[in-house]
Amino acid sequence: MNMHAKASSAPALSGKASDNRKKVVEFEDNRLAAVVFGQHDRNLARIEQRLGVVLINRGNRIAIEGSPESTKVAREVLNDLYEMARDGRSIDIGDVDGAVRMAEGLRPEGTEPPASNRPTQMMPRVDSDMKITTRNRVIMPRTPGQADYIRKLSKNDMVFGVGPAGTGKTYLAVAMAVARMLAGEIDRIILSRPAVEAGENLGFLPGDLKDKVDPYLRPLYDALYDMMPAEQVEKRIASNQIEIAPLAYMRGRTLSNAYVILDEAQNTTPMQMKMFLTRFGENSRMAVCGDISQVDLPKNTRSGLAHALDVLDGIQGIAVTRFTGADVVRHPLVGRIVDAYGDDDGR
Repeated sequence: MNMHAKASSAPALSGKASDNRKKVVEFEDNRLAAVVFGQHDRNLARIEQRLGVVLINRGNRIAIEGSPESTKVAREVLNDLYEMARDGRSIDIGDVDGAVRMAEGLRPEGTEPPASNRPTQMMPRVDSDMKITTRNRVIMPRTPGQADYIRKLSKNDMVFGVGPAGTGKTYLAVAMAVARMLAGEIDRIILSRPAVEAGENLGFLPGDLKDKVDPYLRPLYDALYDMMPAEQVEKRIASNQIEIAPLAYMRGRTLSNAYVILDEAQNTTPMQMKMFLTRFGENSRMAVCGDISQVDLPKNTRSGLAHALDVLDGIQGIAVTRFTGADVVRHPLVGRIVDAYGDDDGR
């Protein structure tokens, strides 16, 4: 048995089907197998929980028992996790959940897809154009919606990411911006949010302007620190290679050679959205992220994000990814909460 991972792109696992409900798979490298299994086999336990299968491991061999469909999905999940380990990545429960979602397609946790939908619901395996490489990590999609979003971010000048909290809309856009900056494709990153949160007014908050604005922009800082070492983030912010500013600061500017991201776009008015979108300059990319179900604008004020999606429908060069509760990558309970609320925001 070869105890080292092969450099080829051949499947990491070999399978032997003893019957329709049981498969035996074998890893090539015992060390990487241990990474896949996780501490005290917790990753295997998670796969069992998510797919309703039984996994019995002996060294670098795993017997998978369950329904034909579930054993097939489990084998694909194990293969994907092995590829992550071979790429030098550590594997946590989030990675396991992501691999399960990608193997299952759009099936929500704990449900079976309609038989007629199965061929169209299945997604291709993660390939090179669905990976984002930053200084700190390699980021891969954890849901089919994220895979669609990453592909659109890589191919289109302007992308709208629309959907519930926890789907990675802003995080993936920031990751793509950082990757393009590190590759020398753009000169700067501009991150912006409207300063509208739950009816509060900036003027009533304590401190100077920076103190007033920073709490609204904190999620953008968090994403940046996850992509690059803190000292690099601070250095690039100081040199204006990375600019984080409220939406009002965009007026009158032309944003060229930049990756521009508007977060919480549902809290713009139609006029603010038009102002922002028309800042688009040469050699720039733009991502607009928001959740239409969480609008904090005054009552009877239409969201600029909803308006833009209607007005710009079908415009060449603009792509839209619509996330659902099935794309939530936070705790599974968040996805169930999103589904329970639906379009009901309590108003």
